[in-house]
Formats: sequence, C-alpha cells, structure tokens
Amino acid sequence: MSFLSKSLAIARKEALAEMRTREMVFAVLVFTLLVLVIFNFTTGVSPQVVHDIAPGLLWATFSFSGVLALNRSFVREKENGCLDGLMACPADREVIYAGKALSSLVFMLSIEIIALVIFTLLFNVNVLSLPLILITFLATIGFAAVGTLFSALSANTRAREMVLPILFLPVVLPVVISAVQASEKVLDGKSWGGLSPYLQLILAFDVVITAVSYLVFAYVIEQ
Repeated sequence: MSFLSKSLAIARKEALAEMRTREMVFAVLVFTLLVLVIFNFTTGVSPQVVHDIAPGLLWATFSFSGVLALNRSFVREKENGCLDGLMACPADREVIYAGKALSSLVFMLSIEIIALVIFTLLFNVNVLSLPLILITFLATIGFAAVGTLFSALSANTRAREMVLPILFLPVVLPVVISAVQASEKVLDGKSWGGLSPYLQLILAFDVVITAVSYLVFAYVIEQ
C-alpha cells in the first residue's frame, strides 16, 4: 500500500469508530451551539455591534470547539490500550500522523460548516460566503496539523485536558488573528485583493507547521 492509501485507511478507521459511538460528534456540536447561544445573548441587539464583533465571536467558537475535538484524537487508543497496536502496524509513524490529521481536519470542517449555518441564523450575519469558507478551510488545516501533534503529546500526560489548550492556543494564535482580520474584511465587503496578505500568512503557517509537525511526530509518539 502507498503512503496515501495507508493514511486514508487510518482516517477511515477513525471515522468508523466515531460513527459507532457518535460521542464526540454530539459533544462538540452541543458545545458549539451553547457557545453561540451564549454569545448571542451577550452581544445586545444592535446590528452594528454584532457586525463588528462577529469575526471574533466566530473564531473564538472555532478555537474552543477545535480544542475539544482535538483533545480526543489519541485518547481512544490510549484508554483502550490500542496505541501500541497502532504503532505496531506496518506503517511509518508519519502515516499515523497523516491519517489522524486528515480525520481531524474532516471532523473539524464538518462542525465548522454547521457552526457557520447556526451563526448566520442566530446573528443575522451572512458568513456563508465563498471567501469566508476558504479562510475557514485554510485556517483549519493549520489547526488540524498542529493539534494532532500536540494531541499525541498530551495523550501521555495525566492532565491532557489542560495540556493541549496550553500548547495549542499560543501556537495557532497567529493564524487565528489573521483569520479574524480576513473575516472582518469579508464582512466589510472587501475584494479578494484585500484578503491576499492574510490568506498568504495563513497558507504560510499551514505549510510550515504541517512540515514541522510531520517531521517531529515520530519522536513525540515514541515518548
């Protein structure tokens, strides 16, 4: 089997395991809905206020729900004693990383699309435009790349629920800030040219962080 085939097999295994229990799907969806509802009740009734703070609210929601989703990436194997079995499979450690990252990416994007719909309905702000979906997609690649690495690292600690946010959020802060600023430009009706600097920064972050995570994952998972 090729590298891609093995990675897709691991991603498929993750998807099937999640579909059997649906535990994480419901947990992240409910959490995302609660966060948006709370934000909705705390923003007041002024449409201008909602418009001004919408990008920050949106990406705060994505960041929090992303931490919750990524926190469980390696926990299932760790709790069931299957991590050693996964590492013993006839595949490089990088294959495990790629499969896990791809699974996390698909899961997070699914949640974020639902969140965009809910956000539009609750706040009456159209965030379902093509530019904003592209921003979300690019930023989530970075989320999944670095989150998978730190999830593997935190899975071996007792306080993994605390360790992952502490490691994850400072690292993804540049891409979150860029995504918030780019989203603000989209909601203000700016052209693609106005988004270009932010998209380039997010894309550069994705390339660098994915490459670094890919290279060091084998050392992290062995610990």
